[in-house]
Amino acid sequence: MAICSLHQTTFMHRLNLHIILFLFGIVYHSEPIFAQEIQAIPTDDLGNVSDVFQENFFEALKQKGIENYELALIALDKAEKAANKNPEYEAVVFFETGKNLKHLRRYDEAEENFQKVLQSQGERPDVLEALYDLYYLQHDYTAAIPLVKKLIKIDEDYKEDLANLLSRTQQYDKALELLDELDESWGESTYRNTLRRQIYRITGNSEGAIENLETKIDKNPKKEQDYLNLIYLYSEQGDTEKAFETAKELLRNQPKSQLVHLALYKFYLEEGNTIEAMKSMNVVFASSNIDTKNKYKVLKDFLEFLTVNPDHEADLNEVISRFSNDGSGQVYEQLGDYYLAKGDKNAALRFYERGARLDEDNFSLLKNTLLLQIDVNKFEEAASLSENALTTFPAQALLYLLNGVANNELNKADRAIASLEAGMDFVLEDPKMEKDFYEQLSRAYTKKGDHKKANEFMKKASEMKLQN
Repeated sequence: MAICSLHQTTFMHRLNLHIILFLFGIVYHSEPIFAQEIQAIPTDDLGNVSDVFQENFFEALKQKGIENYELALIALDKAEKAANKNPEYEAVVFFETGKNLKHLRRYDEAEENFQKVLQSQGERPDVLEALYDLYYLQHDYTAAIPLVKKLIKIDEDYKEDLANLLSRTQQYDKALELLDELDESWGESTYRNTLRRQIYRITGNSEGAIENLETKIDKNPKKEQDYLNLIYLYSEQGDTEKAFETAKELLRNQPKSQLVHLALYKFYLEEGNTIEAMKSMNVVFASSNIDTKNKYKVLKDFLEFLTVNPDHEADLNEVISRFSNDGSGQVYEQLGDYYLAKGDKNAALRFYERGARLDEDNFSLLKNTLLLQIDVNKFEEAASLSENALTTFPAQALLYLLNGVANNELNKADRAIASLEAGMDFVLEDPKMEKDFYEQLSRAYTKKGDHKKANEFMKKASEMKLQN
C-alpha cells in the first residue's frame, strides 16, 4: 500500500507539472523548447506546492473569465506564494496578474508585472504584445516603438503598426518612408493610403511634399509609389491637369503599372474619353495588386458611368465575372442598386437575391432583397428568406415585420401572428414601425375571423401619433 501510495503521489506531482506546463503553453503560446525547460524541473521535493498553486491559479482564471478581476488577483497572490520561488510558476502568475490589473486600469502595476515576466523569461512575443497593447491604451506611443521593433523580428506585419506609431510621435518623414517601403514590398493597401494622407493633412506642407517627390522622381523615375503619391497631392490641391500628366508619365515609364489606373480612369472620364476610361477600369478589375475595397469604388463609378453611357452595358457581364470568386455580396448589391435606379426591378432582384445567398451577414442587402421581393409579389421567397435571416439577426424587428407581411399575403395568418407578436419585443422608439406591426396584426386576425382582436390592434394603430 505504501509503495502504491508513493507511486500515486509521484504521478500526481508529474500530472500537476504537466497541467501547469500546458497552461504555460496557453498563456504564452511558447515554443516547445520552453516546455522542455519546465519538464526538466526536479519533482522530488515539491511537496504539495503544485497542488496549491494549481488550485489558486485555476480559480484566478475562473474569476477573470467572469470579470471578477479583484477576486482573481487575490487568488493569484495565493498562487504566487504557493509557487515557492519557482521562476516558471511565478512568471505565469505575473503575466496573469498584469492582465487583470490592466482590466482594472491599474496600468503602472500591470506594466510592472509584465516587465517581471520579461526579466525572468526573456522577450516572449505574447508578453511583448501585452505590454505594447498596454502602452497603446495609455497613448504612450514612444514607449511602444521599441516593443514593436522587437515584434517585427517575429512578425513583419507589425511594420504597419510601426508606421502608425511613427506618425503618432510626429516622425512623419520616417513614417512616410516606411509606408513607401511597405507598398513596394506588399503592394498598395487602403489602410496605408489613408495613413499617408492623414500625414499629408497633418503636416499641411503640400508644396514641400510635392517638391520632395518631384526631386525623387527625377533621381529615380522607376519608383511607382512616388508617382502615385504625387498624383494624390496634385489632386488634393485641385491641380487635375498636373495630376493627369503625372499619371500619364508614370504609365509611359512603367507601362505595366496597374495602380496608376485607379487615377487614370477618373481623368479619362472627366475629359470624356470613354474608351480609355473603360480600358483603365478593366485593368483595375483584373488586377491582383489592387484590393477589393478600391475595386468596389471603381465599380460604383462604372455603374454611374453606365447610366449616361448605356452603350457600354455589354461590358457589364465581364465586369461581374471579375468579382465572381470574392465570396462577397457587395458587388451584387451595387448591381441591384444600379438596376433598381433604372426601374428594372426584376433585374435588380436577381442581383440582390444572388448577393443575399453569398453574404448572409449583410443586413442592408438582406433588407433591400426582402422589400423588393414583397414589392414584386414574391411572398413565398420573402417568407422563407426572412425566416432564415432571423437565425442571424434575431433582434431585428424589421425582419419579423416583413415575415408577417409575407405570411399575411400568403393567407398564413397563424404564422404571421407568431412572427409579429415575437417581433414587437424588439421595436424600440420607432412609432412608424410599431404602427405597421399593429396594422399587420389587425390584418392577420381579420383573416382568422377574430374581429375583436383585429379591431383592438387597428385601434392601437390609429392611436399612434406619428411626427411629420
